[in-house]
Formats: sequence, C-alpha cells, structure tokens
Amino acid sequence: MKISAIDAFGYALTYAHGEYVMSKGRAAQSQASTLVRIHTDSGLEGWGESSTLGGTYLPAFAEGTQAAVRVLAPHLIGLDPTNLSQLHAVMDAVLLGQNSAKSALDIACWDILGKVAGLPVATLLGGVTQDSFPLYEAVPLASPEQMADFVRMRGAAGISRFQVKVGNDPYDDARRTRSVVAACPEDAVIIADSNGGWNPQAGIIAVRELAGLNIYVEQPCRDTADCAIVQRMSTLPLVMDESVTNSAELFRAKYEAGAGSVNIKLARLGGITGAARMRAQAQDLGMTMCIEDVWGGDVTTAAVAHVAASTQPEALLHASFFNDWTKEHIAGYAPRSERGRGRAPTGPGLGIHVDTGALGPALFEVTRP
Repeated sequence: MKISAIDAFGYALTYAHGEYVMSKGRAAQSQASTLVRIHTDSGLEGWGESSTLGGTYLPAFAEGTQAAVRVLAPHLIGLDPTNLSQLHAVMDAVLLGQNSAKSALDIACWDILGKVAGLPVATLLGGVTQDSFPLYEAVPLASPEQMADFVRMRGAAGISRFQVKVGNDPYDDARRTRSVVAACPEDAVIIADSNGGWNPQAGIIAVRELAGLNIYVEQPCRDTADCAIVQRMSTLPLVMDESVTNSAELFRAKYEAGAGSVNIKLARLGGITGAARMRAQAQDLGMTMCIEDVWGGDVTTAAVAHVAASTQPEALLHASFFNDWTKEHIAGYAPRSERGRGRAPTGPGLGIHVDTGALGPALFEVTRP
C-alpha cells in the first residue's frame, strides 16, 4: 500500500460556551482547525486533525500548520502509511519541529493502519484498559461569580473535573479558584491552570494564597525552571503542560520541578505516535496524566479517546472531549461523552466517518512528489 494523495481542509470550531478566555488576554469565540485526508492506492483513506488554539498558546498557528502540511506532503507520496517509523523519519528530515502539522498526518496514518488491520487504534496501542474514562472541562477566565456559575452548569451535565483558568493577578486568581471550589462537590477534581501566565513572583503569591485548597496547580510559569521555583514554595501538587515537549523536558518536569502529573497533547508531540511514547515514559516514572490535544473537533476527539482508553487506569487523571466544547461536528458528533465520561470508538481505525459534505473545498491537494 502506498500514499497516493494528501489533501487538507480548514474549518472553524466555535466554542460552545461563548468566549474561551485564558490568561494574559488570550480569548476567542472560535478557533481554526486543519483536517488532513490521506488517500492510498488501495482506496483506503485516513483522517487527521490539528488545531493550534490561536498563535499564542504554543509556537504554532493555523496557517503555519497548513503550510507545513503542504511542504511535508510531497515527501510522503509513495510511502507506506502503515510504516509510522519511516513516515516520521521522512518528516523529521524535511522539517525540524512543526509537530502540529506532523500530528494531523500521523493521526491519519494511524486511522489507515487500523483499517488495514481491521482493529481500533486503541487495540493497536496495546489494548483497551478501561471501557470508559473521566473527562474534564476548562472553566474560562472570568469573574469569580461567573466561573462558579459555569461549573454549576457543567456539573449538572455530569462533569466533576474542572481546569480553572487563572494566570493574571494572583490575588484575583485565588478568589476565582476559591469560588469554583465552593461551587463544586468535595470529590471534584480542580486544577488551577495559569497557562504559564504568572512570573515566578506572581506564582509564589498565588500558591501561597491557594494553600490549603484541595486542588492542583498547572503550569504556573512558561519555563520549567521557573515552575520549579514556584513549586519549592508550594504544598499543592503540580501539573506540567506547555513546556513538556520531549522526553528530556518530561524528566525535568518530574525531577527538577517536582511535578506528579503531565498533560499529554497530541499536536504538541507529533500525533498519536509521540503521545504514546511520552505516555509510556510517564507511566514508568509513576506520573499521572491528562490525555488530550490543543483543540479540535470530532477527529481530534476520536484520536484522544483511543489513547486515553489504552492508558493504564491508575495513570489516567482524565481526558478531554473537545467535541463537547465546540459546535461544529464533521463526523456526526462522534465519539460522544456521557455524564462526564468518554469511550473510544470500536470500529477499525479511528472508528468514525467524516462527512465531507460538511466541509468546504479542500485548501490544497498533493498528488505527486
């Protein structure tokens, strides 16, 4: 089997709850997402997706993702899509980094691999270890009262795990977090996520103000070394995210910053392949993890579901289903969450069907080197 063509589509994913707000004024009502379809000479197709959450969350942006896919695609024509090692070697030889683009292509190849094998991606990743798994939702940064109202609304839908957006003034952030804690049941999982918005001094003030609450603190500063400074002044468990981009950073997160948990995002790591690699390393290190992506729709959600379902239950803190957070559904709103829990599709590959009628014309198609 060989790759015969690659095309890409762009579409907007509208946030289901109005405006998604993070620290330092990062806010949007919709995000651009890139879908990739890989065609093979056998007639099988595979779908992948990557969304960057704007251009200020990670050093990636939607137009850059699409340009990188266009550059990479000619080098993949004629290759075996089921040979993931070769595909990544070729992509890495063409472009350094650019994991957002590589992630979409990687996911599409896993979709094809599963269809060839007649098995779900989760089975190919080692097997389903849990039929269902817990999901979290982010609480957009707003006033303490608005954030409490949000968790009560989503709690009524069965969500009991929340990532509270903070990272501005540490005293205001403490009030926001305490308001959310008061609005949640005692067994709720709550993470105060700065998205790297604090400097070390603000982070130290924040963890001092948050001391005594039954919460986690996530990525207080942009750099792992600065997060370590904050954590030395904290009694709260630490989750690391944006700065953990490879194995070396994972080790730094645990042994230098003292993190017990890590967020594993497919697009930050080059797709399912990179996520599975870091998941194995984190499990060996005794860390817990959140399996998710940067943003996305149905295709991203399916990919996340397969990685989450094949993670050891004691290591999985929770996962995210972004198609619950967004309004547009190009695969029939599948997979679907239920009362705060998710499941992986059981069909071959990603186990979903993309409705091309729900998409506009392709941004481009590459058919030969």
